[in-house]
Amino acid sequence: MCGAFVEFFDTNSIISIHCTGVGINYGQIANNLPTPSRVAYLLSSLNITRVKLYDADPNVLSAFANSNIEFVIGLGNEYLQRMTDPNQAQSWIQQHVQPYISRTNIKCITVGNEVLSGNNTQDISNLLPAMQNVYNALTNLGLNKDIYVTTAHSFAILANSYPPSAGAFRQDLNEYIQSILNFHAETGSPFLINAYPFFAYKDNSEQVSLSYVLFQPNSGMVDPVTNLHYDNMLYAQIDSVYSAIRALGHGDIQVKVSETGWPSRGDLNEVGATPENARLYNGNLLNRIQQRQGTPAKPSTPVDIYVFALFNENMKPGPLSERNYGLYYPDGTPVYNIGLQGFLPRMDYSASRKNVVYLLNRWGKDVH
Repeated sequence: MCGAFVEFFDTNSIISIHCTGVGINYGQIANNLPTPSRVAYLLSSLNITRVKLYDADPNVLSAFANSNIEFVIGLGNEYLQRMTDPNQAQSWIQQHVQPYISRTNIKCITVGNEVLSGNNTQDISNLLPAMQNVYNALTNLGLNKDIYVTTAHSFAILANSYPPSAGAFRQDLNEYIQSILNFHAETGSPFLINAYPFFAYKDNSEQVSLSYVLFQPNSGMVDPVTNLHYDNMLYAQIDSVYSAIRALGHGDIQVKVSETGWPSRGDLNEVGATPENARLYNGNLLNRIQQRQGTPAKPSTPVDIYVFALFNENMKPGPLSERNYGLYYPDGTPVYNIGLQGFLPRMDYSASRKNVVYLLNRWGKDVH
């Protein structure tokens, strides 16, 4: 099973298991995180090969140079207005992408995060033009075949998600989503959704089965229209997005989950936010990803998921849960054990490579 257990060079039986298909969100809203070069070593030891950022941090992109990590980088919502100017979009690509692509594998740029579910009408209007200009800037440099452009949506853009076959977007957002779907169809890029069964359970724990949201054995539900059986909420949520997209006339756009996870701590009113539930959710999810499962409506398309998140982030605003989605504490110890063993160097790996190599050689570990 793909999981997460990290040690500080306490290398008792370190095991690497390749997590095919799993990505990790590497957020940095914290003041106590390890340096990017140490994180690069951690992810390498875990064999995680896909990372999603919320910006284009040059320190991170440089630290991961010549690694096998595929990156999703982000343009925050604060950039949307500027990206409506083609010249500024071109300048951003030339400054934040072009210098790194020869050594760092950038595969995707997300333009904005959860814009349509927010209340900034200017951002909503600017979203598609910004996406188009970023794509055109890549095209001008011959990079549009290598790097795709998309945006990540909150699940709150759906008006209905039950049963999955009746999935529908909010009526007030349809005009924007229709245009974005046309962009995806034209450029071959995926539709990204942030999906958290935790929220559904927290808000309605008396009606929602905990086993159903945690991928534990349960009777599940059957969609009365398709007769498809669902044994977990996340797959039902993904298929409801496919249904909503199909209702707007598109059947060939892939849905990817840009965020999902479960908090290990929460406020008193955040029902279900416990280390055990987080361990079950992420452990069971990673096990299914390793099996390359598809959803009931898309059984031949393995789910494509970025888990949220790599670290607890102590400066995130909002309820307590927001600061407790990490698989790891910033010091490199696991928040809970879901099976995979890796290690975080005590020192900056790039700055002290000789020392790290010496230590690893002492323990009989191979370093490349």
